[in-house]
Amino acid sequence: MTTTQFPRPWLKIHPKVAHGEGSFKPRFDDTLSLFRNAVAVSSDKAAIHYFDSTLTYAQVDQLSSAFASELIRLGVKAGDRVALYMQNIPQYVICLVGAWKAEAMGVSINPMNRTRELKLLLEDSGARVLVMQRDLYQDVAKSVLQDIPNVTPITTSVREFQSRNDPRLIDGEDIPAFEGILDLSTLLAQPVACEDLRGSASADQPAMIVYTSGTTGVPKGAIITHANMAIDAELWRAWVDVRDGAPILAIAPLFHITGLVGHIGFAFSAASPLILSLRFHPEVVADAAHEYKAEFVVGAITAFIAMMNHPTIKPCQFKSLKRIFSGGAPVPAAVAAEFAKKFGVAIRNCYGLTESSSLAVGVPPACDTPTDANGAFSIGVPVFDTDVFVAGESGQPLPLGQVGEIMMRGPQILQGYWQRSKETGEALTNGFLHTGDVGYMDEAGWLYLVDRKKDMISASGYKVWPKEVEDVIYTHPSIKEVAVVGVPDGYRGETVKAVVSLKPGQHLEAAELIDFCKERMAAYKYPRQVEFVQELPKTLTGKILRRELRPN
Repeated sequence: MTTTQFPRPWLKIHPKVAHGEGSFKPRFDDTLSLFRNAVAVSSDKAAIHYFDSTLTYAQVDQLSSAFASELIRLGVKAGDRVALYMQNIPQYVICLVGAWKAEAMGVSINPMNRTRELKLLLEDSGARVLVMQRDLYQDVAKSVLQDIPNVTPITTSVREFQSRNDPRLIDGEDIPAFEGILDLSTLLAQPVACEDLRGSASADQPAMIVYTSGTTGVPKGAIITHANMAIDAELWRAWVDVRDGAPILAIAPLFHITGLVGHIGFAFSAASPLILSLRFHPEVVADAAHEYKAEFVVGAITAFIAMMNHPTIKPCQFKSLKRIFSGGAPVPAAVAAEFAKKFGVAIRNCYGLTESSSLAVGVPPACDTPTDANGAFSIGVPVFDTDVFVAGESGQPLPLGQVGEIMMRGPQILQGYWQRSKETGEALTNGFLHTGDVGYMDEAGWLYLVDRKKDMISASGYKVWPKEVEDVIYTHPSIKEVAVVGVPDGYRGETVKAVVSLKPGQHLEAAELIDFCKERMAAYKYPRQVEFVQELPKTLTGKILRRELRPN
């Protein structure tokens, strides 16, 4: 059996969604065309709601052009990288579109990253510009940039587009601009040199570098083209089936592929307003959803659990929601049932990776989500123009019902990894992406996720690779050996556990090691559990056996 001969039973569920069937025709294959269409049809309508302020599509167009003009004045050339190091604030959207108008590539950086991680990503991407919140410059980037002088820093305030008196702006830093450092508010106030704007984007031109982790724990930059992003945004619009202009509630971080495409891209595709609220605080998000009548949201299941269990959130605050999707980890059936009972709307699974530009598999809105014999929810069926099969060890398609690696192909699959041809070749075979995830497809065509092929830990929808955490722990002077594994967690899905042995004569408390890690890595990566052992299990060749440390 070849990869062109695998079964497509999902066609009985959702006819003509298979790759090459011609049932899905995206209107645009580049992000700027997607955005400019939204400006054309909704110029005076809301593009962004942010606490007590609203920016129209015309305003975002003008502000992004101003930023593009300033980038060009700074010497940014086509293909240069502009790194974005911010929470869910309007400036992220403005600067991303502005970078595209200058024919630059966006580089998405997690605002939870600390000095070691930030330096690694800036050096790997070769970013020319870093746009960041003032607090992140003050606490993290200032020291990093001393070692990378060729990066131009630009700072901004989380309060830039709203009232300083808005009590709902939790964690709203009020830090003044830094002397000698470019500030975004000044740049956006400059007149736009329209004749200098390049303002075009070809479909195969890279739009983003979005960092993921490789099997060794070294971050890899997934190259997401304008076509990847625009077409997947159009896939979201067609699959979810909400009306154009429906307000989109942004609870996924914008730096993440879900935020970039399932929020920003989807909003542009549907000419919809995007509802932003800086960070995820359940009560603030619920208030924003109610105030701006959100109709669609996609996010990690942990976010929905937090909202469901928050003491002040009322069902009426979500009464406008028509569609809720969750990705990052399969939705437990019991949680979905409890959420639907409280809020009156079903949570549906969707599945994708950074490498698939977000959406690749999902539960059709017209269908109830099936469960397998173990009571696990299906993650859905392949979306329009997307093919999926389950592969055996040699890469051959397996019969329905058998467990193997999930492989996928479609117009949303990445071009490759930034400056990593070897890893690109390993990830793509005959146009199919090796997801690294293990699952199976049933006779009806529903896909089920079983486990991860490698050692990746999924904590609250974030990917954590054990080796990266181990490398940090090994820098502690008391550590002899360490292995990091994922263990079940009722809230996060999985959490990080470190099993360590100490050097002779050393003493270390679990809390001390957790604090040590907390200072050196993003919040979702550091271990929540620590176990001390005399010796770690090993193979005859001395390799530590992680699998023996995982719970059965």
